[in-house]
Amino acid sequence: MAMFIALKIMEGSQQYEYVFSISVYKRYQDDVDAILIAEGKQDLIKQ
Repeated sequence: MAMFIALKIMEGSQQYEYVFSISVYKRYQDDVDAILIAEGKQDLIKQ
């Protein structure tokens, strides 16, 4: 699931802030952050 979310954020079809404003997805935030950083897309991580 984390990879799916990360891919959607990277392709621009979902916004980081919106995805993690939904409580169900909060549990994936650390994994998504790690994937985005590994892919060199840390600029997409917004707090």
